[in-house]
Amino acid sequence: MTAPPRELADLALGTAREAAVLIRAYAARGVAVEATKSSEVDVVTLADRAAEDLIRARLLSARPDDSLLGEEGDDVAGSSGVRWIVDPIDGTVNFLYGLQEFAVSIAAEVDGEVVAGVVLDAANDRAYVGFVDADLPGGGSATRDGAALAVRGPAPVSQRLLATGFSYSAEKRAVQAAATARLLPLVRDIRRHGSCALELCHVAEGALDGYLEEGVNLWDYAAGGLIARLAGARLVVLPGAGGTDLVVCGPGHGFDDLVELAGSTGFTRE
Repeated sequence: MTAPPRELADLALGTAREAAVLIRAYAARGVAVEATKSSEVDVVTLADRAAEDLIRARLLSARPDDSLLGEEGDDVAGSSGVRWIVDPIDGTVNFLYGLQEFAVSIAAEVDGEVVAGVVLDAANDRAYVGFVDADLPGGGSATRDGAALAVRGPAPVSQRLLATGFSYSAEKRAVQAAATARLLPLVRDIRRHGSCALELCHVAEGALDGYLEEGVNLWDYAAGGLIARLAGARLVVLPGAGGTDLVVCGPGHGFDDLVELAGSTGFTRE
């Protein structure tokens, strides 16, 4: 059984807030690496697993017929047409080092389309929320702590502040570093904060003119991507130069220029 996207967003927000409290409690006790995944620098902490366990329990208790895709655990099949997409801590390396840029990301898909998303800036207790609603201007709502979000105004490429990130694979990092070096002289500057979900929310709130990164997964960008789109951005997934998906997101105005820039500087596969 499906539910209005606003209700799914409310459930995601309450769950994310509870997970953030748990994450901060783990941080207060000290954070250590519990395991690694794709490489020795792709880390998992006990807080990642505990937070995902909590999120799974809360979502599936409220909606037991839903499906769930999470970064840290096995997929759960369901029959309702709703699938939750969960990243318990996006920005785990930041969390490990005590850098204040990590988030809980929860999105809800209905029949394959993301219709609700929450990115909770867990370190700073800021809540980015988006949901689809055909009766609202722009087809939905995108807010930060209840205030409407909108992308930054038009700017020439040379005056755009962009964000990117780097793979956990040394080989892919070499490709990304070369592309970034070609990009840097062409734009205002480049930032690398370490959380895909929050970078997309920064695009949504007008703090960035664009974001591009190869190697991110659906759980990294599902919620933040919806929020950005509802705030006036576009998002595409392209073949990356390193052999995996490249996410490109920026304001709708001038978006084609951003995609062209990604190609000309070597972020995309020829």
